[in-house]
Amino acid sequence: MTTILVTGGTGTLGRLVTERLRADGHEVRVLSRHAQPYAVDLRAGGPGLARAVAGVDTVVHCASSPKGGDEEAARHLIEAARAAGVRHLVYISIVGVDQVPLGYYRSKLAVERLVEESGLGWTVLRATQFHELVLRVLQGAAKLPVMLLPAGVSDQPVEVAEVAARLAALAAAAPAGRVPDLGGPEVRTLPDLARSYLRVSGRRRRVVEVPLAGGAYRGFRAGGHLVREGAGEPEGGHGKVTFEEFLTERAERAGRAGRAGRAGRAGRAG
Repeated sequence: MTTILVTGGTGTLGRLVTERLRADGHEVRVLSRHAQPYAVDLRAGGPGLARAVAGVDTVVHCASSPKGGDEEAARHLIEAARAAGVRHLVYISIVGVDQVPLGYYRSKLAVERLVEESGLGWTVLRATQFHELVLRVLQGAAKLPVMLLPAGVSDQPVEVAEVAARLAALAAAAPAGRVPDLGGPEVRTLPDLARSYLRVSGRRRRVVEVPLAGGAYRGFRAGGHLVREGAGEPEGGHGKVTFEEFLTERAERAGRAGRAGRAGRAGRAG
């Protein structure tokens, strides 16, 4: 088995990638700003990064921030990986980074190009939005009495555990270049997703679609962020877990945790 470094290994995706790789018998190092012994800020680089990649066969690069710094972080990581003789760099990107003119997407696309031109063996996987991100957007919109959502926009949310499994498999294999995109099992309109969220959460809100302006909105409305098939595009992969299944499992987990907490408090009181 190989030694694999996972950047952003304590995050939503990186944590699951780490668990999957360890379950498959790989030696895994977790790099994040606060995880010892490889606590490294990739935007700064430095000797800590060199120690983290020393003796590593493969790097799975999950660390990312919409607040900026991804390109600088990737340059530092690639430089250290080349110096250490890393064999394979796996990068997780987003479906639509070349179709939707959003600042964060432009940064992800720039990192893709850095990876491709790194001189390392490389693999790039693009995935659609995680269920968790769509949920956060809907929860934010539901803070108002009326849920205001961009008109005419659909989404294709995917289960993060399925993305993690795909990344782990790619990390264990030979460099493959740009691989087929991974999207969720269903393309759904935002109002449809919102109504599913309201139904499972037991909340009541009026859902209203609002036309917006700008290139990013036009890109999302045109479906540039969805997995494309046919018309000369490579066939994309699809996850299996639907948004309703994600919401239901999350609600059931919260219910079990609540019951366990109440039982614990009752036991202590008795």
